[in-house]
Amino acid sequence: MAGSLFQIEQHGSSVRREVIGGITTFVTMAYIIVVNPAILAAAGIPIGPSTVATILTAAFGSLLMGLYANRPIAVAPYMGENAFIAFGLVALGATWEQRLGSVFVAGVVFLLLTVFQVRSKLANAISPSLKYSFAAGIGLFLAFIGLYETGIVTSGAAGLPPAALLSMGQQLLRAPDVPVKIGAFHDPRVLLAIAGFAAIVVLMMRRAPGAILIGMGATAVAGYGMGFAPAPESVVAMPFTGAYSLAPIALHLDVPGVLTVTFLPVLLTLVLMSFLDTLGTLVGVGAAGNMLDKDGNFPQVEKPMLVDAVTCIFASLVGTSTSGAYIESATGIREGARTGLAAVVTAVLFLASLFLLPIVAPLQQAPYIYGPALVAVGMLMVGSMRKIEFDDLTEALPAFACITLMVFTYNIANGLTAGLVLYPLGKIAAGRVRELNWGSIVLALLCLTYFLFGLPH
Repeated sequence: MAGSLFQIEQHGSSVRREVIGGITTFVTMAYIIVVNPAILAAAGIPIGPSTVATILTAAFGSLLMGLYANRPIAVAPYMGENAFIAFGLVALGATWEQRLGSVFVAGVVFLLLTVFQVRSKLANAISPSLKYSFAAGIGLFLAFIGLYETGIVTSGAAGLPPAALLSMGQQLLRAPDVPVKIGAFHDPRVLLAIAGFAAIVVLMMRRAPGAILIGMGATAVAGYGMGFAPAPESVVAMPFTGAYSLAPIALHLDVPGVLTVTFLPVLLTLVLMSFLDTLGTLVGVGAAGNMLDKDGNFPQVEKPMLVDAVTCIFASLVGTSTSGAYIESATGIREGARTGLAAVVTAVLFLASLFLLPIVAPLQQAPYIYGPALVAVGMLMVGSMRKIEFDDLTEALPAFACITLMVFTYNIANGLTAGLVLYPLGKIAAGRVRELNWGSIVLALLCLTYFLFGLPH
């Protein structure tokens, strides 16, 4: 039955390969169960319900990808978008309900773009260099969060008396002379975080499936042995009850609160981030599984795009961040997965993990455990920087502004919008207006509203 439903033989695979591929993909990306709720906790979303929402979203999206799109691609909340939701909207004073509302609206917009097939036009409106700069900037941003959360780097004001930062004749604190500095390396938790990152990297070098998850687990065991974290209170628990009830966050999104000019750049940023992540992931996993056509395009791309859009809406309803196709699916494809059965297997494993939540809870309370995972993911994303055309200043300038402003203003939207605004300006200044299209100009004008009417920080 599974063979005919997923056309396994026609895709040159077998049930065994699909099951192994699905398991491999799950092990590789299961770290999101720990990391995503830990990041969203900074936005005020309760960590227990957030964990359940993360798992349900991954299971729903992966199941839909398998049954509807018949692709061996798993879906879960995106890294990068979750950091934007948690840290990038601080200056707007947005409540977590509004942040979930922005995820819902972005999902609806993404759905409409997919249904009306505006996707290709939007893709052509953004230069390849800018697309790569988005990935590199988000990677550095994630790495910076991980370094800061673990204490490997810390604020330049850390350890200074308040009087040292008082402005002359004022009661307001001034900025420290050095914004960030090296952390307290005498702290064993910091050293443990460094060791955890090293373990993850070594496992990656050896191409071990689930390198991030294994590294986090080893760090957690070491932390428990050193007395830094409590042991799990139990191994098995019933989901949707007590601390793991979805009631505090499900359907608590505030949609009217984000339908303002101030939130326009936020919505644009989420749409573009989700769109570019999905497009890049589909092309990446498609290349890994020889699923691209002769022109290098992903066949019937609208189906997985539609799955991502619907899953994004579902994610906002249950209480988590923007979701989409995961590049870690390439590990399952390398094991021979070629059909949606692999994604269904991954979905089933996510659902099974709902009953093992007590094991996850201590990991989410310790930055030295999940912080190295952020740095590792960031390291992988920064690799896209080598594809930026730095020899062409009209491409290099917006890409450079995008990357640096994302990191040094601690806000993905600041960098993304600056890059999109500077791109047409650079082409016009260089007398190369013909290289622009209507899409890049419209995006630049929309992003300009962020700096004119929004509240960048």
